[in-house]
Amino acid sequence: MTFSGSRSFGTTSSSALSNRSALSNRSAQSNRGTQSNPGALSNRSTSTGTGGKARQAYACSECGHSATKWVGRCPECQAWGSLAEAGSTRAVLRKVSAGPVSAPARPMLEIDPATAVARPSGVPELDRVLGGGLVPGSVVLLAGEPGVGKSTLLLSAAQAWAASGQGRVLIVTGEESAAQVRLRAERMAAVHPQVFLAAETELSAVLGHLDQVAPQLLIVDSVQTVAAADVDGSAGGVTQVRAVAAALTAAAKERGIACVLVGHVTKDGAIAGPRTLEHLVDVVLHFEGDRHSSVRLIRGVKNRFGASDEVGCFRMTATGIEGLLDPSEVFLTAGRPLVPGTAVTVTMQGRRALPVEIQALVGRPGDSPGAVARRTVSGLDANRVTIALAVLQRYAGVALAGKDVIATTTGGAKVTEPAVDLAVAMAVWSSVRDIPLPPKSVFVGEIGLSADVRAVPALSRRLAEAARLGFDHAVVPAECERSAPAEMRVDQVTDLGAAFRALGNDDGVVRWLRN
Repeated sequence: MTFSGSRSFGTTSSSALSNRSALSNRSAQSNRGTQSNPGALSNRSTSTGTGGKARQAYACSECGHSATKWVGRCPECQAWGSLAEAGSTRAVLRKVSAGPVSAPARPMLEIDPATAVARPSGVPELDRVLGGGLVPGSVVLLAGEPGVGKSTLLLSAAQAWAASGQGRVLIVTGEESAAQVRLRAERMAAVHPQVFLAAETELSAVLGHLDQVAPQLLIVDSVQTVAAADVDGSAGGVTQVRAVAAALTAAAKERGIACVLVGHVTKDGAIAGPRTLEHLVDVVLHFEGDRHSSVRLIRGVKNRFGASDEVGCFRMTATGIEGLLDPSEVFLTAGRPLVPGTAVTVTMQGRRALPVEIQALVGRPGDSPGAVARRTVSGLDANRVTIALAVLQRYAGVALAGKDVIATTTGGAKVTEPAVDLAVAMAVWSSVRDIPLPPKSVFVGEIGLSADVRAVPALSRRLAEAARLGFDHAVVPAECERSAPAEMRVDQVTDLGAAFRALGNDDGVVRWLRN
């Protein structure tokens, strides 16, 4: 065994020496070739410099982020498995020479701001979110789930724009035929001779329609269905969406026309396509609503011409969509006798105060053996409701163990801000005690884990809206600075016990909260 091992070792050593000798010979030949052709080394050196050696690139299909190597998770949008090969890329140039300018820079005082004044679209609720209307040369991105009513809203806005004498409107649809859009317009009574329709999915054709029609308002439905022939990828891909959006933005600003792009959303509710899309446009709006409710809300996410936290309210009807100047008729129940388990609060949707009715029902679980108590929440933040229930059990003597608790909002409203905590607690307390809350009362405040009622923003605006709707009593935090209307009685409370005393009943409240 020892002799065999020694023989094997000797063979391996001989092979290694042979390989080393061959490697030396190839190295010598390479050196001789370099000496005979000095330019070869120079060429190799040039190809690895800033002249642009090709490198493999990877791009994220969700946000468009590019990387030189593949990773399992995109560092930009945190999506898993979204990086794919995007061909080769060139090294970035380190030095760029100056070139011609499109227009010389001028002092700010010499620039006329009249060209950037918003023009009303004819839909007041849409103008509220846009900051007054559509600005010539601006690009608006309207995103929403399928079937929420994006196309219906924009068709109504197109008819209102044309009817007010603002100019021609060009609607480019890539998802429907022109005949289908015409049928919807007839049902909505939105047919107008100054509204032009074109069913196109090619970017060059869209630009051609712009030259022929010369509109003042361009609506593209949707940006994910338009593709550029000279750009790689299919319609809706990251590269195509970025190129189409950039081209339409440049065309809108060059011609001085307002442009509205309809965007798709992903299953998570984010705008489909690269993140660059939201940076290219001037305004980003989200159109949202429940399929089982007629109420629709437009929320501003980005707005270069106004406030970015405005909210517009709409209602879907049999003939289209209409704005809700007073949403209280949807979110409040009128003409009904007082019942336990109902409380009214005023929530802030952006800069708009909206009244919301909260209903709670507490009862025993089913009579079947092994029935388990449930906590069901609709339209509210489940975590906030859980906190309110825990505080009620600990400090208010409200027995909820082994009972079903159902809390919801009326009218399909979705409220997540902490300012509704006090209204939720009052509704649950009213349902357990079987005592209706005082009529024409509103409850606003955040509840802490120690039963304290904390301050909330924009209290004066909330109280003013409540007074406008006829409410004459409010229970609010004591820490808030408020200017209540003269006709409203306001009880400022520091804790949950004080809130119950404002109603004249603090039975069951722990002793230290009764002081």
